[in-house]
Amino acid sequence: MRTSAAALGGLIAIAIAILGASKTEPEQALPPGPLGDVVRLGEKLVRETATHPLSKPYVGNALNCGSCHLDGGQDPKAGTFLGTATAYPAYSPREGRVITLEDRILNCFMRSCNGVRPPLGGEVSVAMAAYITWLSGDRPVAMNPSRPAGPGAIKPLGVDAASADPERGRAVYAEKCADCHAANGQGRKANPPVWGDRSYNQGAGLAQAPQLAAWLKVAMPLDDPDLTDQEALDVAAFINSHDRPAFRLEDHLPPPAKLGEYNAADASR
Repeated sequence: MRTSAAALGGLIAIAIAILGASKTEPEQALPPGPLGDVVRLGEKLVRETATHPLSKPYVGNALNCGSCHLDGGQDPKAGTFLGTATAYPAYSPREGRVITLEDRILNCFMRSCNGVRPPLGGEVSVAMAAYITWLSGDRPVAMNPSRPAGPGAIKPLGVDAASADPERGRAVYAEKCADCHAANGQGRKANPPVWGDRSYNQGAGLAQAPQLAAWLKVAMPLDDPDLTDQEALDVAAFINSHDRPAFRLEDHLPPPAKLGEYNAADASR
């Protein structure tokens, strides 16, 4: 059967629309003036956390925020930032108190980035919070009383964590992960290390196999996630069976004088 040029063009247009819809992009324009500049800076810091001059001093490994929050947090499934700001302030069981979005960002520097907590109210945390808030657009605020997670938070897998088998995970890792992250887990080029001194520490959320498994399920292999629930859990158990930095809170806090900053350009105000 022959397809007319017009029909073919229509099919191509539909395909482009479908592909475009599979990746959610923020529709709102950037704010004007200095606020828009700060939002742009926040996106750069999310994508280039380990190398950007402003954030690099606070990072202790080879990971960027975008290593877990894919496409700078704009991926709708893999650690999305879309709508995240609407959940804050939120109650955090780990801290045993209500925390702000800035708190949540800075805690990730200590754990996932194995670094030191940047100053609250400083340029790094304000810019990142501004970017994540911008990605929430006009979504309604719905503060989370249970945990510091937004409406797009990754859902747990429907598989018993006790069924994890690191040896099965080793085989899946060799088949589907090693080409990008290397057989020794130390990463290749832009693909981050998944264990060892340059990866996240034991205090990170992904250091828990069920949480890593849920992320792997929606994110890996990159651009074509196809792991079953069991495969994701097994790979997570295999990855987390390797050594990674220990987490001691006191090692990741700055001196008391650097815990926060007064946020006026003129200190006399």
